[in-house]
Amino acid sequence: MNDCTGARLTGCGGAPTPMQKYIGTKIVFAEPATKGKCYKGPEMMSSEQAAEPGYKVVYPDGYESWSPKAAFEQAYRPTDGMTFGLALEAMKVGKKCARPGWNGKGMYLQAQFPDEHSKMTFPYLYMTIPDCTEGLRRLPWQPAQVDLFSDDWMIIY
Repeated sequence: MNDCTGARLTGCGGAPTPMQKYIGTKIVFAEPATKGKCYKGPEMMSSEQAAEPGYKVVYPDGYESWSPKAAFEQAYRPTDGMTFGLALEAMKVGKKCARPGWNGKGMYLQAQFPDEHSKMTFPYLYMTIPDCTEGLRRLPWQPAQVDLFSDDWMIIY
Protein backbone atom coordinates (compact mmCIF):
# COMPACT_ATOMS: atom_id res chain seq x y z
CA MET A 1 0.00 0.00 0.00
CA ASN A 2 1.34 3.45 -0.82
CA ASP A 3 -1.32 5.95 0.21
CA CYS A 4 0.77 8.09 2.62
CA THR A 5 -1.85 7.75 5.37
CA GLY A 6 0.68 6.72 7.98
CA ALA A 7 -0.42 3.10 7.76
CA ARG A 8 2.01 0.31 7.06
CA LEU A 9 3.70 0.90 3.74
CA THR A 10 5.82 -1.54 1.80
CA GLY A 11 9.48 -1.32 2.76
CA CYS A 12 12.51 -1.94 0.56
CA GLY A 13 12.32 -5.70 1.11
CA GLY A 14 8.62 -5.84 0.20
CA ALA A 15 7.45 -6.47 3.77
CA PRO A 16 5.08 -4.01 5.47
CA THR A 17 7.08 -1.47 7.46
CA PRO A 18 5.87 1.41 9.63
CA MET A 19 7.18 4.55 7.98
CA GLN A 20 7.47 8.05 9.37
CA LYS A 21 5.60 10.87 7.57
CA TYR A 22 7.66 13.84 6.39
CA ILE A 23 6.90 17.30 5.11
CA GLY A 24 9.54 19.13 3.10
CA THR A 25 10.44 22.69 2.40
CA LYS A 26 13.11 23.57 -0.13
CA ILE A 27 13.62 26.36 -2.59
CA VAL A 28 14.14 25.29 -6.21
CA PHE A 29 14.08 26.86 -9.65
CA ALA A 30 11.55 25.39 -12.06
CA GLU A 31 9.88 25.97 -15.40
CA PRO A 32 7.08 24.16 -17.23
CA ALA A 33 8.49 21.42 -19.45
CA THR A 34 7.31 18.18 -21.01
CA LYS A 35 8.79 14.88 -19.92
CA GLY A 36 10.32 14.42 -23.37
CA LYS A 37 12.17 17.74 -23.14
CA CYS A 38 13.81 16.79 -19.83
CA TYR A 39 14.26 13.04 -20.01
CA LYS A 40 17.76 11.98 -21.00
CA GLY A 41 17.58 8.23 -20.37
CA PRO A 42 18.60 5.48 -22.83
CA GLU A 43 15.07 4.09 -23.37
CA MET A 44 12.70 5.37 -26.00
CA MET A 45 9.35 6.73 -24.87
CA SER A 46 6.06 7.04 -26.69
CA SER A 47 4.94 10.42 -28.00
CA GLU A 48 2.21 10.42 -25.31
CA GLN A 49 4.81 9.91 -22.57
CA ALA A 50 7.09 12.57 -24.09
CA ALA A 51 4.21 15.08 -24.14
CA GLU A 52 3.32 14.57 -20.46
CA PRO A 53 3.19 18.03 -18.82
CA GLY A 54 5.40 18.74 -15.86
CA TYR A 55 8.27 20.87 -14.66
CA LYS A 56 12.02 20.92 -15.15
CA VAL A 57 13.42 21.37 -11.63
CA VAL A 58 16.89 22.66 -10.71
CA TYR A 59 17.97 22.15 -7.11
CA PRO A 60 20.40 24.42 -5.19
CA ASP A 61 23.27 21.96 -5.75
CA GLY A 62 22.70 22.08 -9.53
CA TYR A 63 20.97 18.69 -9.80
CA GLU A 64 18.26 18.74 -12.49
CA SER A 65 15.17 16.57 -12.70
CA TRP A 66 11.65 16.47 -14.09
CA SER A 67 8.48 16.29 -12.01
CA PRO A 68 4.92 15.53 -13.18
CA LYS A 69 2.67 18.61 -13.18
CA ALA A 70 0.26 17.49 -10.42
CA ALA A 71 3.02 16.30 -8.07
CA PHE A 72 5.03 19.50 -8.55
CA GLU A 73 2.07 21.84 -8.06
CA GLN A 74 1.03 19.98 -4.90
CA ALA A 75 4.52 20.33 -3.40
CA TYR A 76 5.67 23.80 -4.55
CA ARG A 77 4.42 27.38 -4.70
CA PRO A 78 6.03 30.38 -6.39
CA THR A 79 8.24 32.35 -3.99
CA ASP A 80 6.11 35.44 -4.62
CA GLY A 81 2.85 33.88 -3.41
CA MET A 82 3.73 32.04 -0.20
CA THR A 83 1.91 31.48 3.06
CA PHE A 84 3.39 32.91 6.25
CA GLY A 85 4.48 29.39 7.21
CA LEU A 86 6.55 29.01 4.04
CA ALA A 87 7.97 32.52 4.48
CA LEU A 88 8.96 31.62 8.05
CA GLU A 89 10.72 28.45 6.84
CA ALA A 90 12.59 30.55 4.25
CA MET A 91 13.63 33.06 6.93
CA LYS A 92 14.88 30.21 9.14
CA VAL A 93 17.44 29.40 6.42
CA GLY A 94 18.55 33.03 6.01
CA LYS A 95 16.20 34.43 3.34
CA LYS A 96 14.64 37.90 3.49
CA CYS A 97 10.83 37.99 3.14
CA ALA A 98 8.18 40.67 2.72
CA ARG A 99 4.59 41.30 1.72
CA PRO A 100 3.70 43.59 -1.18
CA GLY A 101 2.05 46.84 -0.23
CA TRP A 102 3.76 47.40 3.09
CA ASN A 103 3.88 51.08 4.05
CA GLY A 104 7.48 51.67 3.07
CA LYS A 105 9.53 50.68 0.05
CA GLY A 106 12.28 48.16 0.66
CA MET A 107 10.93 46.84 3.99
CA TYR A 108 11.66 43.19 4.72
CA LEU A 109 11.89 40.64 7.54
CA GLN A 110 14.68 38.35 8.63
CA ALA A 111 15.14 35.83 11.42
CA GLN A 112 17.76 36.43 14.10
CA PHE A 113 19.31 33.51 15.92
CA PRO A 114 21.09 34.61 19.10
CA ASP A 115 24.68 33.55 19.74
CA GLU A 116 26.89 33.78 22.82
CA HIS A 117 27.28 37.56 22.35
CA SER A 118 23.53 38.29 22.08
CA LYS A 119 21.39 39.78 24.80
CA MET A 120 18.38 37.90 23.41
CA THR A 121 18.13 34.19 24.23
CA PHE A 122 15.52 32.98 21.70
CA PRO A 123 15.19 33.41 17.92
CA TYR A 124 13.02 36.30 16.74
CA LEU A 125 11.96 38.12 13.58
CA TYR A 126 13.03 41.66 12.87
CA MET A 127 12.05 44.18 10.22
CA THR A 128 14.55 46.24 8.26
CA ILE A 129 13.32 49.63 7.11
CA PRO A 130 15.44 51.71 4.73
CA ASP A 131 15.84 55.27 5.98
CA CYS A 132 17.24 57.93 3.65
CA THR A 133 18.85 59.89 6.47
CA GLU A 134 20.14 57.16 8.78
CA GLY A 135 20.72 54.12 6.57
CA LEU A 136 18.83 51.02 7.74
CA ARG A 137 16.62 50.81 10.80
CA ARG A 138 15.88 47.46 12.40
CA LEU A 139 13.22 46.59 14.94
CA PRO A 140 11.64 43.40 16.36
CA TRP A 141 8.55 42.31 14.44
CA GLN A 142 5.50 40.24 15.33
CA PRO A 143 2.87 39.14 12.80
CA ALA A 144 -0.71 40.39 12.88
CA GLN A 145 -3.58 37.99 12.17
CA VAL A 146 -3.84 39.27 8.59
CA ASP A 147 -0.12 38.49 8.04
CA LEU A 148 -0.55 34.93 9.33
CA PHE A 149 -3.37 34.14 6.88
CA SER A 150 -2.06 35.95 3.80
CA ASP A 151 -0.83 34.08 0.72
CA ASP A 152 1.19 36.96 -0.75
CA TRP A 153 4.51 36.56 1.07
CA MET A 154 7.61 36.69 -1.14
CA ILE A 155 11.32 36.07 -0.86
CA ILE A 156 13.42 39.18 -1.46
CA TYR A 157 16.56 38.50 -3.51
